[in-house]
Amino acid sequence: MLVVGFPAGPWQTNCWVVAPAAGEECVVIDPGHGAEDPLDQILSEHRLKPVAVLLSHGHIDHTWSVVPVCGARNVPALIHPADRSMLADPAPSIGQPPGTPILGRLDWAEPDDVRELRDGEVLELAGLSLQVQATPGHTPGSTVFGTGGELFAGDLLFAGSIGRTDLPGGSWEQMQESLRRIALGLPDETVVRPGHGPDTTIGRERATNPFLLDLVGATPPARGM
Repeated sequence: MLVVGFPAGPWQTNCWVVAPAAGEECVVIDPGHGAEDPLDQILSEHRLKPVAVLLSHGHIDHTWSVVPVCGARNVPALIHPADRSMLADPAPSIGQPPGTPILGRLDWAEPDDVRELRDGEVLELAGLSLQVQATPGHTPGSTVFGTGGELFAGDLLFAGSIGRTDLPGGSWEQMQESLRRIALGLPDETVVRPGHGPDTTIGRERATNPFLLDLVGATPPARGM
């Protein structure tokens, strides 16, 4: 399996490109601010053809470029229904009034083709089988994608930290439950491809991540992105 990722934009959001091999179809995960040019270079270098864009959640740092990426290649965007409204107006999800400009931008819209993810479904895309699991906590519609021993974790789990829960729609209790189900339920060797920061593994996080070491009854320390 070919996995290529890069951080982009002011939020340094990781965009992931996943394919069975070079020269094949692929999926794109979380094309954020500034992702278009690096993505074009990766697709050209590896001779890849996108068939879908998967969104781990609706926050603007993960969806900024979804309309141009989908439109240029006539592919659908897939997102959990609980976060879909963020595509047309992301401001309320970050605690701003509806219609508030974000980095000066006002022109928000859904891609032409939006499909809604279902918890527990398996997506058969680009020769890959991607397990969809809903992981509310960071946002109501946060979702992770698993395939081939890899977990594309969005803002559920980072190296040494987890996603924040203090924005509208966030829930510390739901985040705890999502971490129990996902982060404590996968094999140690599972590679975690997070929404921000470096790769890690489930085993490393179980051994060192303070949020996984003490899930029950702890006062949470300061949270990440």
